[in-house]
Amino acid sequence: MEPSVQQQIADRYRSLKTAIDDRTKTSAELANEYGAMGSLLLAVDYAEAAEPFYRHAEAISPGDMRWPYYLGHVYMAKSEPAKAIDSFERALRSRPNDVATLVWLGNVQLDQGRADLAEPRFSQALQLQPHLVAALFGLGRVALARRDYARAVEQLEAVLAADPRASIAHYPLSLAYRGLGDTTRAEAHLRQRGDLAIGPPDPLMAELRGLVHGAAAEEKRGGRALDSGDYPAAVAAFRKGIELAPDNPSLRHKLGTALSLTGDTAGAFEQFRETIRRAPNFAPAHYSLGVLLASSGKYTEAIEQLEAAVRDDPGYVGARLRLGELLGGTRQFERALVQFQKAIEIDPRAAEARFGYAGALVGLRRYAEARESLKESAKLFPDQPRFAEALAKLEGAPATK
Repeated sequence: MEPSVQQQIADRYRSLKTAIDDRTKTSAELANEYGAMGSLLLAVDYAEAAEPFYRHAEAISPGDMRWPYYLGHVYMAKSEPAKAIDSFERALRSRPNDVATLVWLGNVQLDQGRADLAEPRFSQALQLQPHLVAALFGLGRVALARRDYARAVEQLEAVLAADPRASIAHYPLSLAYRGLGDTTRAEAHLRQRGDLAIGPPDPLMAELRGLVHGAAAEEKRGGRALDSGDYPAAVAAFRKGIELAPDNPSLRHKLGTALSLTGDTAGAFEQFRETIRRAPNFAPAHYSLGVLLASSGKYTEAIEQLEAAVRDDPGYVGARLRLGELLGGTRQFERALVQFQKAIEIDPRAAEARFGYAGALVGLRRYAEARESLKESAKLFPDQPRFAEALAKLEGAPATK
């Protein structure tokens, strides 16, 4: 751990030991000391170490819902769903209308295949907070588990209408549309799938995340702000992290990304270049700088940066795809072909690489090879009509170069 975090934990432990020896402490005060120790450990992802402190806190003050609630998150982190369910249920007995507890409990129950138990949890949360995205998402997953595809579509579309950034909803929505036989919409949502988690408003976990002070903690805070679309907060967190760890390339790169999203292109350029100066082989910075240069019309420089990204990280499929696109866009089809081919070798299921590969063959007027490539891709991706459409357009092209 960072020295500052080590010091925080050591100070907190000394405070707990002092409280244990202090016979004037009330049960609630002693429980708070145990719980504070557990929360600091959980905040730095030491769930195993946090567990006994929360258990002590709950034993001393069983009416305080915070301790079984945090234990629920401990057991989620430890992949012990039965214990997580039991802990969240104890928390609800102390605070029956706690929305965050209802949603987390419903999520764990649903993941365990108990849609019948999860549904009333999400429904209650939605009654308490109408239009709650996390509850709508839960009900959409419940409907999908029951193969009620129409209801799943209704709920999951409501999720995206309420929060278009909730990219995690696209994949179950694609499954729901597929269940209805609508392959066009299914494919459209499949292409947009993401992993941005949808959680409920959670004051207790927000309080826990604010406990730790250090570069890694600021990077996490910035990442959460970035995911939620709060770009100014992300910039502030990343800047604070860089003050603590100026040579951390990941932090500085993320600051550049956040600045770019706020519209501060000059600031983003500065951070990406500084990241490369301090860490010349940090591929993500080369990639981001290349993308930014391309968006500014500086294609030669952009290609140089993307080539540096794939040199430093040969398995970087995203960089190879962007490089192939730029090379193709500047009519350097032979070079583009190489990048798409390598991307396919790394990830044979990379549909974008296969589409780009066929496009480069067309650019080289190698029509017969392009047809064969598109035919193969159409078989691999039957739900992506673009391959069949491109193949149809090639039917009138010459058979050979």
